[in-house]
Amino acid sequence: MLYRTLGQDLKVSAIGLGCMAMVDKGVGVYGKSDEKEALAVVHRAIELGVTFFDTAEVYGPHINEEFVGRAIAGHRHKLVIATKFGFRIGEGTSGTDSSPENVRRACEGSLRRLGTDYIDLFYQHRVDPNVPIEETVGAMAELVAAGKVRHIGLSEPSAATIARAHAVHPLTAVQSEYSLWERGIEPEILPAMVARGIGLVPYSPLGRGFLAGAIRSRAELAEGDYRLHDPRYSEENFDKNMGIVQAVRQIAGRHGASAAQVALAWLLAQGDHIVPIPGVKRLATMEDSIGAAGLALTVDDLADLAAAIPPDAVSGPRYGERAMSMVRL
Repeated sequence: MLYRTLGQDLKVSAIGLGCMAMVDKGVGVYGKSDEKEALAVVHRAIELGVTFFDTAEVYGPHINEEFVGRAIAGHRHKLVIATKFGFRIGEGTSGTDSSPENVRRACEGSLRRLGTDYIDLFYQHRVDPNVPIEETVGAMAELVAAGKVRHIGLSEPSAATIARAHAVHPLTAVQSEYSLWERGIEPEILPAMVARGIGLVPYSPLGRGFLAGAIRSRAELAEGDYRLHDPRYSEENFDKNMGIVQAVRQIAGRHGASAAQVALAWLLAQGDHIVPIPGVKRLATMEDSIGAAGLALTVDDLADLAAAIPPDAVSGPRYGERAMSMVRL
């Protein structure tokens, strides 16, 4: 495994793992999962040198953090655990809440569920339009001072919000969707991060599985799968977007690699400050994904991908209207 540094000094494996799909209840369901296999995934990943694991309070809610806490027991000291706060959680999830009070409440709950006394990387999950970012980051900074959090970050902020937040307390990382499938952060957000030495943690780096090429039609998605409501997986857009997968497969053929490995290697080639976190729940998928750390795309590979998949190549928005209203604020 190769390692990279987020921000100034947070060393992590070059490929992290998104844990959301490891528990099949709650938001963002990607078909059924099996907890026994998911535990094996985490333990095998640790054996292979993966140190970076991502979860969130809202996944479930709560049950994903509890799962991660069980999975990392006995290994905590050598791992980097990231989690996220920022929603009102009661009987269900009802909008954002990044008030200082909720920041502190969420931190205490995450510490308890993860079975740890510190969080390596604590993200605001979505920017709250009703709470100034300075207040939220101020509360996060207090948690750093108290030793409960070691590094802080934001998920899906705008360039302007990054600048305001970083002025209060240095951000170690920003988590945003970024891949050959989604390039929207390139014009403004990515430069704002690079200028401040902030790391990028791309989530959904495989386009929610599309770029891996294993799904060849909507009919293969099980009932209840989140992607049946994903605009880019819609009947209108699915076949159009298969052309992107074909271009990735062509490069994969040159290296005897998988399409997923090429898509992840493309991200790694965009800069040393980038650490993707593909979501996994199966051993074979995990081992394939982390193999991307050893795949070096050539200048010709990158040029061919750029020609075949320009930033506007994908058909359809990445989210529905409600979810889109919550990003890049």
